Amino acid sequence: MIDRVSGDSSPLRLLIVDDHPIVRDGLRGVFDGEDGFEVVGEASDGAQALVRAAESGPDVVLMDLRMPTMGGVEAIRRLRVEQPAVRVLVLTTYDTESDVLPAIEAGATGYLLKDAPREDLIRAVRAAAAGQPVLAPTVAQRLMTRVQTPLAEPAPPGDALTERELEVLRLVASGTTNRETARKLFISEATVKTHLLHAYAKFGVRDRAAAVAEAYKRGLLK
Repeated sequence: MIDRVSGDSSPLRLLIVDDHPIVRDGLRGVFDGEDGFEVVGEASDGAQALVRAAESGPDVVLMDLRMPTMGGVEAIRRLRVEQPAVRVLVLTTYDTESDVLPAIEAGATGYLLKDAPREDLIRAVRAAAAGQPVLAPTVAQRLMTRVQTPLAEPAPPGDALTERELEVLRLVASGTTNRETARKLFISEATVKTHLLHAYAKFGVRDRAAAVAEAYKRGLLK
C-alpha cells in the first residue's frame, strides 16, 4: 500500500471483512457503484483478513467485530503491527462499551454501525483513509459518558484476581455475554456479574471493556 497524500486521485482500495456473505455482497455493491473506490478483496474472519490485507495492500479495511476463528479486535491489533499504514473502519451492529473501547484501543480509525446511511458510510471511508477519526453518534456519546463518569475506587495494590474471576474475564474478552459465560462455567448469571464487579473493584475500573483492557495491560490475557 502507498501512503495517501493530498491530491492523490487513485481509487481508494478497500478490503471488506465480515462473516456474512450477504453483508459482504451488499458492501461490495455500494462501493463498486461509486467512483473513486476499488474493492480489492473480501474476508470472512480476522485471520483471513490478515492474509488478504498482506496480498492486496488496501488503504482501508471495513472490519466487522464478532467473527469466528479470529474476531475484529484481535485482527485490528495485528494489522496495526503488521501494516501500520492501513486504516481500519469498524462496521458492526454492536455499540456497547465492551465492543467499542477494545476496538478503539486496538487501533481502529473509526467505528460505524451497519444501519448508517450509504452516504455516511462513503464519507466515513474517505475520512478514515485520510486518518480522520469517525464515530457513529451513539458511539461518540458512549465514549463521552465514559470520560465523564468517575472510576470506581481502586482496591488495595496487590489484590489479585481469583482464578474464577480471570476465567470470566477471558470469556468476556472473547465476546461472550453474561448468559453465555454462565452456561460455559456452569454458574448463574448473577454469579458472573458478581465476579465481574469484583474484577472492576480490583482493577479500579467501571465496566467490562476497561476491565478487559486492564487485564491485557497486566499480561493476564493473551
